[in-house]
Amino acid sequence: MKLVVVSAGLSVPSSTRLLGDRLAAAVGREAAVEVEVVELRDLAVEIAHNFTNGFPGRKLAAAIDAVTSADGLIVVTPVFSASYSGLFKSFFDVIEKDALAGLPVLIAATGGTARHSLVLEHALRPLFAYLRAVVVPTGVYAASEDWGAEGLDGRIERAAGELAGLMAGRPARKRAEPEVVPFAEQLAALSSPSGV
Repeated sequence: MKLVVVSAGLSVPSSTRLLGDRLAAAVGREAAVEVEVVELRDLAVEIAHNFTNGFPGRKLAAAIDAVTSADGLIVVTPVFSASYSGLFKSFFDVIEKDALAGLPVLIAATGGTARHSLVLEHALRPLFAYLRAVVVPTGVYAASEDWGAEGLDGRIERAAGELAGLMAGRPARKRAEPEVVPFAEQLAALSSPSGV
């Protein structure tokens, strides 16, 4: 199976890329995957040109093809102004709206403080819901103080397991179905003397 990591980190080395790599490694422990990394930093100029001329450059076209042909996707962005980065959003803006429909996606973000952790629920999850991707229940946010601290590894493993399960096509846990009684039988039971 093909797993693509989209990293919007800007620095080298990047904590955003590091989180993406750790998530991909955790998925690899759950399922046999071939990992490809798309570094958006390297595509910034081509993304901007795509907006002005309507055509992706060679590297951008290859990145779009990798993302849209993936069996699973890990997306990681740094937090800027309490949301995903402009580069991150611009990349997903140049992808056709329905190209990610049904694709399993693990959302993740990095930031300087834990106060931005809701970016997962208020920015990333709605974006990928709009794109009709299937977002795993557990998102992973890593603040500066999370690196090496207790808790991050557990969130990474849980989210990776959820993504690996979706990629493998394992069904979600089934809830017990309530017994469905046809309306005619319900009506008959109510009209009988013992049904009162």
